[in-house]
Amino acid sequence: MSHFTIIIPTYNEVQNIQHMIASLLRLYPEIEILVVDDNSIDGTIEFVKDLALKNPSIRLIVRDPEDRGLTASLMDGIINTKTKYFIIMDADFQHPPDKVGDIMEKLSTGYAIAVGTRNDIEALSLIRRLASWGANFLAQSYLFLHRKTRPRDLMSGFFGGDAIVWKNVVINNNTKFERQGFKALFDLMKFSPVRIEVAEVKYDFGERSCGESKLDSRVIISLLRQCGYLGKFAAALVSLFYRKPAKHSPDQEIAATMRP
Repeated sequence: MSHFTIIIPTYNEVQNIQHMIASLLRLYPEIEILVVDDNSIDGTIEFVKDLALKNPSIRLIVRDPEDRGLTASLMDGIINTKTKYFIIMDADFQHPPDKVGDIMEKLSTGYAIAVGTRNDIEALSLIRRLASWGANFLAQSYLFLHRKTRPRDLMSGFFGGDAIVWKNVVINNNTKFERQGFKALFDLMKFSPVRIEVAEVKYDFGERSCGESKLDSRVIISLLRQCGYLGKFAAALVSLFYRKPAKHSPDQEIAATMRP
């Protein structure tokens, strides 16, 4: 019986998810895989459904289209974990499958959470590096002021935890999360138990194998909204700088301003 569920959030990742699932099952044949899809339109849902029919260790959740968002997807994944531990990672190979085993090892030794910490943030473009540094500084400051445990890389989307501990956090604080946000780790740490041990696993942040990066100004605005009333006020101010004439959808306009 597996003790680990790999939670993979997806939105239009059909090119990546097939390779990621194959890699994970080759490296860790005893794991369970839970794909949490945010209503993809590129065939991701159909592909994973077909895999799940052939392999009972693969499960799929297709989320409510009225409650879309990366953080919301991850919280649903945590709540639906059936094993002792969960590990969250992206489908696009920026989180290396061969490092999953290191996170497993840390969790198995008693840590409540193990966080993948990026070694090579310098490999990012200047804009992405500055955005990542600024967002992490903001999140670190917020947790410091609230006397919460602070993993070194709060912007990491590659982490694992004890399912019971974090299910309780999610269930008890579900309405307080920025469900349309992008940084679930920060949200979880905001409401974490006061005394909690954090392990860190260093890894090299890879390039996306297929598709486009989702990092843009929405990440910064969303993070600000997670930082209390002052953060929400700052988010409203920041969003004013990204308003453009309505030639495209709002999401496209915002993304265009921050594209590397």
